[in-house]
Amino acid sequence: MHQHYYTVMRMLGYWPEPQRQSGYELIQKYGMPDEYTTSALIWYHRGPWNNIKLYRVSVPHDFPTPHKDFLQQTISYKIPIEFYDELAEFDGSIYPDRTKGEVAVKCHNEPMNILTLNLVHDIVTNKRSVEEARTFYGQTAEAFNQGDQSSPYVQRLLFPKQTNTADPDVAII
Repeated sequence: MHQHYYTVMRMLGYWPEPQRQSGYELIQKYGMPDEYTTSALIWYHRGPWNNIKLYRVSVPHDFPTPHKDFLQQTISYKIPIEFYDELAEFDGSIYPDRTKGEVAVKCHNEPMNILTLNLVHDIVTNKRSVEEARTFYGQTAEAFNQGDQSSPYVQRLLFPKQTNTADPDVAII
């Protein structure tokens, strides 16, 4: 255990500051990762998440404001196929996996991932249009960045956990 801890801590010391800080926060919240490489830390079945992946390398993302994505979090969730285009239009950092029955989101912190997933749910349940979701995301993210973390949309997932979400499709041969 101690060797595992020191190896991860030493490795994080070489990561860019935002990813390093995120790593320390995730370890404090979820414990040591279940897997690690020089490029990622991975936790399984912590909190509401099927998995959490913290990447050393980030991806530039300009919605709603320029930032870098490096924290991917995944839940079991069945996205109806007719909403895939809308979700891609809403945010390019949403990764549905129809076969596995999961959706992953990637941003720079957990509250923004929670916000994204809550808005995914709003879109697929017809509570908000893509445009309404984008506007709400921008307003909520701006308030969050200014210290207002009171929105339930950034605090927790606002929909029940889904089960039996996998869709292995239908054999044709």
